Amino acid sequence: MINAGNAAGLKTPVYSLVIPIFNEEAVLPLLVRRITALLDKLDASGEAIFVDDGSRDTSVIFLRGMAASDPRFRLIELSRNFGHQIAITAGMDAAAGDAVVVMDADLQDPPEVVLDLVAKWKEGYEIVYARRTKREGETLFKRASASLFYRALEQMTSVTIPRDVGDFRLVGRKALDTFKQMPERDRFVRGMFGWMGFKQTAVSFERPERAAGETKYPFWKMVRLAVHGVISFSDKPLRLALWAGLAISGFAALLGVYALFSWLFASGVVHGWTSTVMIISFLSGINLFMTGIVGLYVGGIHAEVKRRPLYVVDRLTGFEEAIAAMRNAEASKDMAAARERRLG
Repeated sequence: MINAGNAAGLKTPVYSLVIPIFNEEAVLPLLVRRITALLDKLDASGEAIFVDDGSRDTSVIFLRGMAASDPRFRLIELSRNFGHQIAITAGMDAAAGDAVVVMDADLQDPPEVVLDLVAKWKEGYEIVYARRTKREGETLFKRASASLFYRALEQMTSVTIPRDVGDFRLVGRKALDTFKQMPERDRFVRGMFGWMGFKQTAVSFERPERAAGETKYPFWKMVRLAVHGVISFSDKPLRLALWAGLAISGFAALLGVYALFSWLFASGVVHGWTSTVMIISFLSGINLFMTGIVGLYVGGIHAEVKRRPLYVVDRLTGFEEAIAAMRNAEASKDMAAARERRLG
């Protein structure tokens, strides 16, 4: 876990921006200009923490230069691609501000909306999420599938997860400290913040098209995120498997009674293999489906009990001053303790 922002004697920023990066070289120059303008407009000190999630382009080179030239910019380089939700977690672990904003790098989360999030936070809300009222550049299928997912998730979990809301949100220090106490590996960040409770509200915005580059969430990744969301916050798939199994068993029992009746009392019954194959295939498919659902939960348990770190940091840029201050503070404490022991 990274924690380089609370060292003694170091000015702590009030605002922290957490921005995960994966192969975003095309959009970074424009993103950095708008982030710089945002930091200049904030009413107190701020920092921008970029988390490189194993990029294979020149994103890291560009961000290293920015972090070296502007002390408000930080860069966390993960050792490989750990995934969007883990990259968010790494950035939030390192955030030192009282208000932490999570946003994507593609500028579909406009930095200017952060000012509206901050205004709501100052009204006393601990979590302020950005709700999309319009989604430019997205296909009808993607909009419809996203709407269907959130409606299904709403019915399947007891956690309130707002519709049309992604990971773009502001989180206060109290909520952030709670988030850091949640060590699960299979992370669905927007669900985790919904689970917390606290006083929450929304800021509406129109989501523009991606400024440059390609989406990092194709259909299969969206499906995977949806599955993680359901598995992490609902046991209803297990209950569905139970009731579906009972229903199919009842149907099979009725079919068996019918077959026995036909054998005993009906004449000229042709014993074909077609119906047998169809029934066996149907029941086998249902069995495999139910086993798969159980397997998802067992796989989640397996990942949890291994207790591996959520991520591995390869390199930090822009944190040197904070790390040095922490080391100096620890050395001062050790010297003071040794002095007390001598005097005592």
